[in-house]
Amino acid sequence: MLSRFIGFIAVALTALVVQAAPARPIVDLAGVQAARERGAILWDVRPTDAYRKGHLPGAISIGDAGAVLRDPDTEDFLPTARIGKIFAAAGLDPSREIVVYAGRGAPPAYFGRFALRYFGAASVSVFHDGIDGWIDAGLPLERKTSRRPAIKLKLAPQPQLIIETDELLAKLKSGKLQLIDARSPAEYSGEVVHASRGGHIPGAVNIPYTTNWADAAAFAQLQQDRVVNSNEASPAVPEKLKALYAQFDPEQEVITYCQSGMRASVTAAVLEALGFRHVRVYDTSWLGYADRPDAPVAP
Repeated sequence: MLSRFIGFIAVALTALVVQAAPARPIVDLAGVQAARERGAILWDVRPTDAYRKGHLPGAISIGDAGAVLRDPDTEDFLPTARIGKIFAAAGLDPSREIVVYAGRGAPPAYFGRFALRYFGAASVSVFHDGIDGWIDAGLPLERKTSRRPAIKLKLAPQPQLIIETDELLAKLKSGKLQLIDARSPAEYSGEVVHASRGGHIPGAVNIPYTTNWADAAAFAQLQQDRVVNSNEASPAVPEKLKALYAQFDPEQEVITYCQSGMRASVTAAVLEALGFRHVRVYDTSWLGYADRPDAPVAP
């Protein structure tokens, strides 16, 4: 009897360890299949109409995560209590292993991962190839809406994963920061303006998020249905990525930003996959920074 009890406890503890173990930031098809076998939650962050046309079996949806979780004017997160209710109603439990996906290479999947991590999830991965990779592998889709039981939930935001404008401005004055602008070169230079001012944060290095892929132009082409081989939108090989970020110290804090935090979330996940130890997302990004009259701008 005692041995059976000890065995039961051992199995339970093992399950807890597996459940709480940090996940790889980015996984391939084999990774998402292994996660499914472990009982991971699959979260489809695409708009509802895309989800209803077909999704990974068992995947849940709250609709377009980038729209549902953010204020439509500022594109900042909704109040934590409201997001907690959304997650709880969907059974999206941050204490569980979760795999997030959208289309191949789509930033919303990475934003979903960032959102979960910020609100307390410890084991979250992005299935980079997403619905496209699943279909390419000849695997079946599900069209009925998948639901999980609602849960009781109190979110625990992790402020160390983000940076607010006031703190960023203080770091700018000190001159001690590593800052990556994940927008396009035209946005960085101020040629294209999507906010009250154009330009970039002084000291920021422009590394467009698309350069993280095998072909930097592939994602834009994919959005226009012009890619013959969409695998070019797959992540670049580790050697290329290491060279891309070689100028940054992986032991020191690095901050990523874009227009509203979504593309910056892609770069943040790539940096974490490369072993950077302290990555923060400036979620307010250029949209909020440009509105601050005391925030210096570089052309």
